[in-house]
Amino acid sequence: MQVSIESSEGLERRMTVEIPAEKVNEAVEKRLKDIARTVKLDGFRPGKVPLSVVRKRFSHGAKQEVFGDLVQSSYFEALMQEKLNPAGEPSIEPVEKDADAGMAYVAVFEVMPEVKLNSLSDAVVTRPVAEVTDEDMAEMVEKLRKQRTTWNEVDREAQNGDQITINFKGFIDGEAFDGGSADGVPLELGSKGMIEGFEEGLVGAKAGENRTLELTFPESYHAERLAGKPATFEVEVTKVSEAVLPEVNDEFIKAFGVTEDGVEGFYKEIRGNMTRELQDKIRGLVKEQVMDVLLEVNPLEVPKALVKREAQVLMEQTKANLAQGGQGSNINLPVELFEDQAKKRVSLGLIIAEVLSSNNIELNEDRVREKIEQFAQTYEDPQQVIDYYYNNREQLAGIQNLVLEDQVVDWVLDQVKVEDSETGFDAIMNPEPKDIEAAADE
Repeated sequence: MQVSIESSEGLERRMTVEIPAEKVNEAVEKRLKDIARTVKLDGFRPGKVPLSVVRKRFSHGAKQEVFGDLVQSSYFEALMQEKLNPAGEPSIEPVEKDADAGMAYVAVFEVMPEVKLNSLSDAVVTRPVAEVTDEDMAEMVEKLRKQRTTWNEVDREAQNGDQITINFKGFIDGEAFDGGSADGVPLELGSKGMIEGFEEGLVGAKAGENRTLELTFPESYHAERLAGKPATFEVEVTKVSEAVLPEVNDEFIKAFGVTEDGVEGFYKEIRGNMTRELQDKIRGLVKEQVMDVLLEVNPLEVPKALVKREAQVLMEQTKANLAQGGQGSNINLPVELFEDQAKKRVSLGLIIAEVLSSNNIELNEDRVREKIEQFAQTYEDPQQVIDYYYNNREQLAGIQNLVLEDQVVDWVLDQVKVEDSETGFDAIMNPEPKDIEAAADE
């Protein structure tokens, strides 16, 4: 068997494999003998058909079958001989040869890239440093109280923060438009639940009052037929109510499942939950930076076949998530939308695998157990959750992969320069879009 390799664009290779006539003839002859033992032809008893007759009738088909078998066996043999590691399935192109010259084919495929890790000593990772303060605690408790707001009807002018009940009708060019009218609608002033100017125009109104609002739908309004158009709204205010927040007492904390140590235990649990969420968020932010550093320092050309396969997986996952959320599972999502993300994931997978291999990093089973137990604590029966993971190979593998990634993050942090950045709980947990953009520009 003769093998020659030609490098094409990028990672693509064209491997020509030539199989000698003796091997091809031997395989064809064996196939014809196998056929002769079982074939049924008129005028002959089963198994007694002369080989010459079988050869004449089935020679072409036998050669086609033999070609497929020889391609499969010789392809892998050629890969081993040339020390090639293919990515994805090959495209096979037969090569025309004389009948007595054997067989040949060209296998076109991509090879896995050689991953060489570069030094990380000049890379910088910024680690946010924050803690849960008493002010953060107070804001969180206030949010929890607002979630259980009740409304008390009042006889006064409405102000921001009040809930008013309204009937309204909308008109464009003097004509009522579909979806522009409703009765008995509760509206919290200041919530920005309506188009700009609507809520502002009702501040100061009292129950029984009618107001006319001259407004314009925003250019980016979701209903294209209304976007950018001026409209008139006739609004009747039927009720004004002010917010009543519950007291933080035993009755209030029971709604959150706190049954021990009263209000003090409630605050302790809230602080503990906030601290865990903060630590998880910080770890996530650091991990994102670490992965970006690995990609930046180790630029990698990845096989198109792997990117295409990963993009397909991401597309199917997205469609499944949309279906779970109540949207149609048959929604058309071009696979090209996921190619950039797929390329990043494939690159990171190859780099992480090399980090693990070249540094002899083995899975830390204690950390796997710790992560599962940490996750299980949020459930009523933690042991049941722990048992579920350890009895479900696929779910356990997911946790193991996360732990391996965490171990890679730890290794990278030992290689790079880590700069701590003092910040606050809210800045980390609720970053403003402009803060995210600024951080990206930096």
